[in-house]
Amino acid sequence: QVQLVESGGGLVQPGGSLRLSCAASGSFVSINAMNWYRQAPGKQRDLVAAITSGGSTNYADSVTGRFTISRDNAKNTVYLQMNSLKAEDTAVYYCNAKIRRSSSIYWVTYWGQGTQVTVSS
Repeated sequence: QVQLVESGGGLVQPGGSLRLSCAASGSFVSINAMNWYRQAPGKQRDLVAAITSGGSTNYADSVTGRFTISRDNAKNTVYLQMNSLKAEDTAVYYCNAKIRRSSSIYWVTYWGQGTQVTVSS
């Protein structure tokens, strides 16, 4: 089994900061890209930030300059540092990753369960 588990969500005031973490665990040999998505109530799930195995990053226009994605390959963990948070950032944040398990030659995309981020005064 491969699991992605997010942590770090919570309630924060506008302008505040949070750092989300997502750790991969289980039996696998490789992790390719790792990504953060978010989904607000009644809206589609959208890509927020992505990071390749080599460390190249991409961001949604709505978060550029405020969010930073990073990864620690030794810990099989991806982070999302969120600064200058706005009410519009309120959503469930999901990490996902393309992973090759020890028993497979195929890359499979896994999703975490999500962590709630609420930005409100």
